[in-house]
Amino acid sequence: MMSNEFQDMGPVDFVVIEFPGNRMTGKALALVLDLVDRGIVRVLDLTFVRKDTDGSVVAMELRDLDDDGELDLSVFEGSSSGLLGQDDIDEAGMALEPGNSAGILVYENVWAAPLARELRRGGAQLVAGGRIPVQALLASLDAVEAEGGSAAA
Repeated sequence: MMSNEFQDMGPVDFVVIEFPGNRMTGKALALVLDLVDRGIVRVLDLTFVRKDTDGSVVAMELRDLDDDGELDLSVFEGSSSGLLGQDDIDEAGMALEPGNSAGILVYENVWAAPLARELRRGGAQLVAGGRIPVQALLASLDAVEAEGGSAAA
């Protein structure tokens, strides 16, 4: 990518999604593909790893995940921007329980690109970010409800 292309990009996020017992149905990947098709996100990297019972972490080829023929991952082959390195794979592996696998997805939020571009042009920069886990949001809403208040939507 050229420098100008980076200036036009939306925010880039990553997620590591653990699959207990290496069970992947592929249904979530179909939803990711739908987001790509609608221009909401762009997949920059997609890598799968497995943590063996001895604690070793190995990268998995997409074709290794498609033994039964039901999970078509060929559309994601070649989804590699080079952003993920071995250190990232090792770090993701540390978060996994032995015997489980994970998908590491790096994606651009294409929907936010115009806003991000305009903010950068004005000299603004992101100085903090984060995610609120759904469980924390639900707990907070439950606490407000228990106190007899109402949460603004």
